[in-house]
Amino acid sequence: MTKYQAHRLAIAPMMDWTDRACRGFHRLLSRRALLYTEMVTAPAVIHGDRAKLLDFDAAEHPLALQLGGSDPAQLAEAARIGAGWGYDEINLNVGCPSDRVQSGCFGAVLMTRPELVAECVTAMIAASPVEVTVKCRIGVDEQEPETVLPAFLRRMRDAGVRRIAIHARKAWLQGLSPRENREVPPLDYPLVHRMKQEFPDLDLSVNGGIASLDQAREHLAVMDGVMVGRAAYHQPWDMLGQADRLWGETPPFDDPLDAARAMRARIAAHLAAGGRLHQITRHMLGLFHGRPGARGWRRQLSEGAGRAVGAADALAVYDAALAEIMAPT
Repeated sequence: MTKYQAHRLAIAPMMDWTDRACRGFHRLLSRRALLYTEMVTAPAVIHGDRAKLLDFDAAEHPLALQLGGSDPAQLAEAARIGAGWGYDEINLNVGCPSDRVQSGCFGAVLMTRPELVAECVTAMIAASPVEVTVKCRIGVDEQEPETVLPAFLRRMRDAGVRRIAIHARKAWLQGLSPRENREVPPLDYPLVHRMKQEFPDLDLSVNGGIASLDQAREHLAVMDGVMVGRAAYHQPWDMLGQADRLWGETPPFDDPLDAARAMRARIAAHLAAGGRLHQITRHMLGLFHGRPGARGWRRQLSEGAGRAVGAADALAVYDAALAEIMAPT
């Protein structure tokens, strides 16, 4: 089967985080990592403001649109629209544990209805000229992952899906908050690794708790891909600064300060178009994580970005943050 090189390292879809500004910053750090949108519901794509929900910069490629929903016809239409909008992949969310997702019967709760998921992806594949993929959990609530996960993967394969990202935790839909569901249920990497052995014809990625490039490399010795979320967001240089070496390529920058300087022109263009400084810099607070001047960088941006009035004032705030790194105290 075809090998999908972009997802050797993918940045997970994260609500309220992986917006256009975040993706633009991440793309600056890595030319090769696969980026995902925040989850967008199928009804929103069909009936909402598509430009606001779906627009992206061409530089963001390779880029995947993640959809939420459980109605095959709606998902098929949303997949068709997303493919037409220019996305490289359409992904179905079968992993989000939030209350509002459960009430809408999509996300992780769909792990209990694999036959419905199969209907959804079959319809999406028929409607989309680009690849349809799935992101799932190893199970939910009292399900036994050793039984549920292989059965789910088999069902997805039979429906025509060839690439799946597996969050290596259960989702507890009763009793744990969405945040706790990202941290409390134990990770079961060995189970996910066994799925790759059991389904060698599927292209499988592992997600959950991966906090460094070294960990990613360890998983890539077994898996086809690795998906990283919070580590890439909170420590973007540590995860993405050297990520392109996973493809045998030279990274865009040798140092995070060079990346921060390169972002200045993008920020100036964003401000000139009427944007606000914090819309970009809120995603950059962890760029210098663990390095001299990092605290001053965060302080300048956190305190100054929201107060800046006008482009000149905003750029002065950014320059003051850069000065903290160039001359840390």
